[in-house]
Amino acid sequence: MMEKIIILGVLTVFSMVVTGFYFIYKGTDKNRKFARAFMKLNLFVFAPVFAFGLISLVPQMASAAAAPTGGNGLGFLAAGLSTGLASLGAGVAVSNVGSAAIGAVSEDPNILGKSMIYLGLAEGIAIYGLIISIMILGRL
Repeated sequence: MMEKIIILGVLTVFSMVVTGFYFIYKGTDKNRKFARAFMKLNLFVFAPVFAFGLISLVPQMASAAAAPTGGNGLGFLAAGLSTGLASLGAGVAVSNVGSAAIGAVSEDPNILGKSMIYLGLAEGIAIYGLIISIMILGRL
């Protein structure tokens, strides 16, 4: 059943591409009405095919997700949280340090190097979070 749906979807897309190239190379205005009707028909066919294919694949994905992982789920969650929260903290730090650095450099261009050091320190927070998540994943 799924093979027929895939074939129907591929044929629908292929017919749309071929028709589009035909109208691009022909370039007449009298065929616009036909082109719009053909696009509506194509979307009318392709949207239900796509929806049915997606709905029929959801139970297979859910059964694959329900497979036992052996208790590694919390480790993956910890790795994701360490990277995400460290990146969030780095973003807040860079926004504050960056705006202050722009103001300071506009007043005195000689302190550009110092402001870049502070921006690098703020970015280091994200790197530390990434290192911790790699260490966590190495233990799993």
